[in-house]
Amino acid sequence: MAREICLRQLAVRPRTRAELATALHRRGIAEDVIDQVLDRYDEVGIINDEAFARAWVTSRHHGKGLARRALAGELRRKGVDAEAVDEALDELDPQTEEETARVLVARRMRVERNAAPDAAFRRLVGMLARKGYPAGLAIRVVKDALAAEAETAEFADGIDPDALAEAAGPGE
Repeated sequence: MAREICLRQLAVRPRTRAELATALHRRGIAEDVIDQVLDRYDEVGIINDEAFARAWVTSRHHGKGLARRALAGELRRKGVDAEAVDEALDELDPQTEEETARVLVARRMRVERNAAPDAAFRRLVGMLARKGYPAGLAIRVVKDALAAEAETAEFADGIDPDALAEAAGPGE
């Protein structure tokens, strides 16, 4: 029965060992049976948290534009250990992350064209923050985007990204 539960779960999408263990616990499967089944699935490569983490980072970064911090949180919630999370995130370099942030802002700038510059600034920085981008990067990318637009260039000149990032707090 435990094998069937795991296979049904895996048929929907790849799962981490912790997600499968949780599903089995919910169904009242004994701990020793859970360990035995999951160990076997690990052994034959049906479940692989490291591969899951790498695929998750690639998919969610390219699909949703999520930054390292948001991706790390999602993987931890899925039960991936810290070492596997770090290894997966190492494949996402800072330059790629910044390029993705710029693409997200450029796409959103089309919607924000008619907004007041300060409102557009807040919304764009907020969007990047919700996706896990550090404050300093978010502010700098949004300032650059606003500076490139004739209507908002003057507003952008008054933005000090370093001061705003410091005001956002440590670790941002």
